[in-house]
Amino acid sequence: MKLGLTLPTGGPDVSPESLGQVAAEAERIGLASVWTFERLMNPVDGATPIGGGDAVPLPDSYGSVWDPVTTLAYVAARTTSITLGTCVIDAVLHSPIVLARRLATLDRLSGGRLLAGLGVGWMAQEYEAAGVPEAQRGPRLGEHITAMRTVWGPDPVEHQGRFYRIAPSYAGPKPVSPDGVRLLAGSMAPAAIERAGRLGVGLLPIMMTWEMFDGAVALFRSAAEKAGHDSLPIIVKVNGTVTNSSTDDRAPLTGGVEQVLEDLDRLRTAGIDHVVWTMDTTPEDQLTTLATLLHKLPT
Repeated sequence: MKLGLTLPTGGPDVSPESLGQVAAEAERIGLASVWTFERLMNPVDGATPIGGGDAVPLPDSYGSVWDPVTTLAYVAARTTSITLGTCVIDAVLHSPIVLARRLATLDRLSGGRLLAGLGVGWMAQEYEAAGVPEAQRGPRLGEHITAMRTVWGPDPVEHQGRFYRIAPSYAGPKPVSPDGVRLLAGSMAPAAIERAGRLGVGLLPIMMTWEMFDGAVALFRSAAEKAGHDSLPIIVKVNGTVTNSSTDDRAPLTGGVEQVLEDLDRLRTAGIDHVVWTMDTTPEDQLTTLATLLHKLPT
């Protein structure tokens, strides 16, 4: 079982030193991956969900979130083997050729260690600030992925689609693998999960309940099989904390170490071997707890 941790990239106390120390220690204790995320802004009056609804207050730390790709480029230079992941980049807020070149550069700098989790976001203000229409987000992401894969392919590259145009061009650098950067879809809605399987993109679902998770995995694998894609990765994202003591009221993959070990057995039975946590404790506590969890995993 591979375990990962989200780096502390949000808030006023972030520094190159803290990021480098956490990443280096994560690698030293045997974690498989470290992750960043994207948040462009924290609106003063709250974040408005796309499609309407009441404004949602965000954590203060979201007012200063370090760029996920640039941060991982720095972390790549401070580590040697740990996987570097984004969870997630809201891809449709970026030009596909610009994002493709940034991700390929990071992949080359890290020796092919990148796992790029992509999503469409949910905040209306971010779409407005990026100058991107809110409509057709799902189809736009699908074409975005196709366009990036084209950019990562043999030169000259060209894409003429519904949303994006790339003139016949030489465009580099190329990722380490000829298959391109490894991609994951941060998808929760059934249509988005089905699209990920159809496109041959791995899945990065947020763990909510076992029932929702089992349904998402079944849908994803069915769509991938129908499209002829075998063995696509599934990496589970957990927004919650692992502690040393057991708790009565907990979500899956949170709570005490012994409880989480039982949940990891259930994932292993489902053919899933990689979990990444975003916790609300200090980085030091997170590393200590995950080190304990690693030590107790069956070999």
